[in-house]
Amino acid sequence: MEITLLGTGDAVGTPHVGCDCTQCTYAKKNGIERLRTSILIRNNGNTILIDTSPDLRRQLLQNGSPRIDAVIWTHGHYDHFMGFGEFYRVQRIPPVYAAPAVMKYCGEIYQFLIHDKHEIQVYTPFTLFGLEFTLVEVTHPNVYTCGVIFSDGKVRIGYTSDTNEHLPEKTRGLLTGMDLLFIDGLFPSSFKKVAKHLNYEEAVDLAGELKAKDFRVVHMSHYLPFNLPHQGYDGEQFIF
Repeated sequence: MEITLLGTGDAVGTPHVGCDCTQCTYAKKNGIERLRTSILIRNNGNTILIDTSPDLRRQLLQNGSPRIDAVIWTHGHYDHFMGFGEFYRVQRIPPVYAAPAVMKYCGEIYQFLIHDKHEIQVYTPFTLFGLEFTLVEVTHPNVYTCGVIFSDGKVRIGYTSDTNEHLPEKTRGLLTGMDLLFIDGLFPSSFKKVAKHLNYEEAVDLAGELKAKDFRVVHMSHYLPFNLPHQGYDGEQFIF
């Protein structure tokens, strides 16, 4: 199994359009970016995409133009599903998997394009191309949002790019002991108690509470510098 971070940024990405802050200036000077957060999973010759960001076209081009065999949506925010239209006239439209509430919202917007919808109940494992996936509820007010746990039978990976620290107990239990955890860390630690997200310090603390063997902070805003421990970066790969 191979995992690639296609993007690690928040809804507006880094550098932020029209911004000359320290981080955006550094990013422009060094030719680096944080595209909108999504991940690519390769296993047994198949490719699965978790979330279809508005940067999808460029993300796929930068990673060898893989044919996508399935898409999983976590929630109905612009930066997590609106890139699905990039499949139009590019490849066979991939089947989409999501919790019922997520599919209802996102699927109606893309009803002209999606031909194969799969509504998946949370906490109910399902299999794609030799991997077991489970959608788990997280807390991202006021939008119903899921994280994703997946495994090849040897390692367990957790992904939740939009959540605060108030995870449902069932989700917290399932996310405990991940071999690798991708976790929301939108702001620097100076931003306290953001209702919808974790700041960097909270993300690190939560990864520790969940006893993750390794983790990466994703869904980062332009307020975060590029040199913090355990930050994910665009194009980072993990091979198991």
